[in-house]
Amino acid sequence: MRVLVLHSHPVEESFGKSLFRLTCDSLRHAGHEVDACDLYAEGFDPVLSAEGRRIYHDYPQNMAGLETYVERLLKAEGLVICTPIWNFGFPAMLKGYFDRVWLPGVSFDLKDGKLIPTLRHIRKLSAVVTYGATPMRAFLAGNPPKKIVTRVMRVQIKPGAPVSYLAHYDMNNCTDETRAAFMARVKAHMEAF
Repeated sequence: MRVLVLHSHPVEESFGKSLFRLTCDSLRHAGHEVDACDLYAEGFDPVLSAEGRRIYHDYPQNMAGLETYVERLLKAEGLVICTPIWNFGFPAMLKGYFDRVWLPGVSFDLKDGKLIPTLRHIRKLSAVVTYGATPMRAFLAGNPPKKIVTRVMRVQIKPGAPVSYLAHYDMNNCTDETRAAFMARVKAHMEAF
């Protein structure tokens, strides 16, 4: 399976970057073709410009300058999001990716005002995330990233496709043991992806 792995952490020596490398290596070990998309390393521009917003609904003009990212998304059969959760949301880099690349004509169509999902070629979806917050604080805040993955994105991909959400909470108080245990969980999950 061709798996697009989206990553958004700016610090090379971070735990998040280690999770990204582990995720990609484990998927490759399982025989998948991995498209490792490190948004910071690639210099992705997450800012939706005024002109980009003006042509947002004009397919295919809305893809101008984003063709490579659109092509990678459309070739994916699996999708893994590997990111920290900051302030109960995706980093601006990843949010900008979704705003700029998941466009009308790419991730959905509009017909008579009704949204029609078009990412049905994606057969599996997973997220590997870290939170500074505890599970209870994330729950009390509504845990928007988890809902985006397990509810919003779930309906955009192949109906009935497996969706998983692997989270290491309370990074502010983590230990070598909790990080090692989470990495083992991620490795096993990705090798069975």
